[in-house]
Amino acid sequence: MNRFTRSQCLLSNRLGSVLVSLCVCCLVFFDGQTVFAQTFPTNFTQVAVATGLTAPTVAMAAPDGRIFVALQSGSLRVVKNGTLLPTPFVQLNVNSSGERGLLGIAFDPAFATNQYIYLYYTVPTSGTITVHNRISRFTANGDVAVAGSETIILELNPLSSATNHNGGTIVFGPDQKLYVGVGENANSANSQNLDTYLGKVLRINPDGSAPSDNPFPTADSEAKKRVWSYGLRNPYTLTFQPTTGRLFVNDVGENTWEEINDATTGGLNFGWPSAEGTSSNAGYTNPVYAYHHGSGDGFGCAITGGAFYNPTLSRYPASFTGKYFYQDYCNNWINVLDLSGSVAVRSTFATGLPGNSLGLTLGTDGYLYYLSKSSASLYRIEYTGPDLATILYAQPSSVNGTSPVSLVVNVFELNVVPTSGPIKVYVTKDPLLTLTFDPSATSLGNRPVQNGLWQFDGVSNATAYVLTTTQTTGTSGKLSVGLSGQLTPGNTKGNLNISVVVEGSGVGEVKLTNNADAERIEYFNK
Repeated sequence: MNRFTRSQCLLSNRLGSVLVSLCVCCLVFFDGQTVFAQTFPTNFTQVAVATGLTAPTVAMAAPDGRIFVALQSGSLRVVKNGTLLPTPFVQLNVNSSGERGLLGIAFDPAFATNQYIYLYYTVPTSGTITVHNRISRFTANGDVAVAGSETIILELNPLSSATNHNGGTIVFGPDQKLYVGVGENANSANSQNLDTYLGKVLRINPDGSAPSDNPFPTADSEAKKRVWSYGLRNPYTLTFQPTTGRLFVNDVGENTWEEINDATTGGLNFGWPSAEGTSSNAGYTNPVYAYHHGSGDGFGCAITGGAFYNPTLSRYPASFTGKYFYQDYCNNWINVLDLSGSVAVRSTFATGLPGNSLGLTLGTDGYLYYLSKSSASLYRIEYTGPDLATILYAQPSSVNGTSPVSLVVNVFELNVVPTSGPIKVYVTKDPLLTLTFDPSATSLGNRPVQNGLWQFDGVSNATAYVLTTTQTTGTSGKLSVGLSGQLTPGNTKGNLNISVVVEGSGVGEVKLTNNADAERIEYFNK
């Protein structure tokens, strides 16, 4: 039995020539099982969603929630409702030598109606056709492609005998244009040559033509017309920031630096091969963030994934919303960048992940997913921390003149991990309604309450009554508390709006939009 083995960090399969000494990772095997010392923030964990994904290259969430996973062999697999479907969406004939193969997936902005999926893959040599990368469009029919539906969008340059630095990332921008990351095919001179697609980010229309508002619309060469940015070595992933529309490019470096570049403005030159990392040359655009090659958290050898956490359905604490998650292939970590200030601030998120991690993406379900080449698996990162929700009941719904009113607040924990106290409930104050708290009450308005478990503060907060408990609530039950009072509208009529907010004990809430509720009481004089 082999106790130690060299990992696949040598990167002969995708990421190009990086110092081997930086990429040799020791993985421990016990009875054929790989053991990884994973670390996540408190209450985070990961689950394997799909296994048996040999040489995965990219994962992408469809608008309908399915996860599509590209394999280097040309097979596009579908994960639906947490299950890897047995039949591939499509099986392409590809050249999969070195880093070549099926490398990119994008869904048309109108996918719900036209069912278009775009793929970036390496076409093998055949007859007069020389090996090259291609972007094609396919039409989906459920979980498989319509036979014969391939439409070629763009043929890229013929490739040399070097099989590395293909890029392959494709993504639609908020402008409905398709952005394409193309590697320089291990020839650094290509990156500064505007008459080739290699070493560039391209911007094309969905039919492959060059947009008229590209940086070089009147160029003589068709390649230059499609160039958006250049001076790149191996732009591995492209990501748009949802809140701003900024375009970020993860560019795999050579011997020293990995770069995260802002390519929002067209026509920028990022300096490769003359610059790697930060440069003093005013003609080059420096990266927003760069990390050095080396061992340990924050260091690495190849940046292979990036995703902003701005989901429609939030699954993580609010402190992560808007942050940029990115990963390294060799040191198997995921870090987080805060880009809200003038300087990007890095923090550690996860370390010791399964080997050769790549393909970080955000699912429509609000979870982050990533691939591991070593374990041939797709993982979902889950958060099992607190998610408090509340429901407010106010009775009666309408009153005449001075009338008694009762409020009952129910507090629930929606996640699988119980929430320990202190838990606080804030009930808004209103001059028309004076509320009191009876610690012995077990029922109000025909609803059970647990007032004996709560402490009441009606004075220290000028805008709200504050109720506090040190009890624990889990998914199997609820905590309830009630207040009673007298509504005194005088000679007026209208609506009294009462709101309540619940908060946990300093641990980040998963979803802040469900920890509040409101009721309305209509009032008028006799």
